[in-house]
Amino acid sequence: MTRDELAEIYRGYIDCLNKQDWASLIDCVHDAVRYNGILVGLVGYRTMLQDDYRAIPDLSFTVDLLICDPPHIASRLQFDCTPHGDLFGYPVNGKRVRFAENVFYKFDGARIREVWSIIDKAAIPHQL
Repeated sequence: MTRDELAEIYRGYIDCLNKQDWASLIDCVHDAVRYNGILVGLVGYRTMLQDDYRAIPDLSFTVDLLICDPPHIASRLQFDCTPHGDLFGYPVNGKRVRFAENVFYKFDGARIREVWSIIDKAAIPHQL
């Protein structure tokens, strides 16, 4: 797979998340996906994302930086949202916050097999 092909597949995955097209997630994510070293499987991964949307109804994934080296992708995602209640242990309660996620993916064919995620949680308290 070329870099351009992998980047296109990844952008399709981001579109799937932003549309909350949970039925199509199987086309993007492997059944045995691992998240930060833990086997969560497709069902666990989908549940995690659905929980994120329940806590942050206006959640939108914006790709700020994308580096492809098949079968890996490194991406910096930006978020500008208004979460309900707490976010990462901080009482956001509907305030608008901005933060980033640095995430690495390993693909197995056209589907994500492994995800390593680091969220910039330290950005939150400065905005409250």
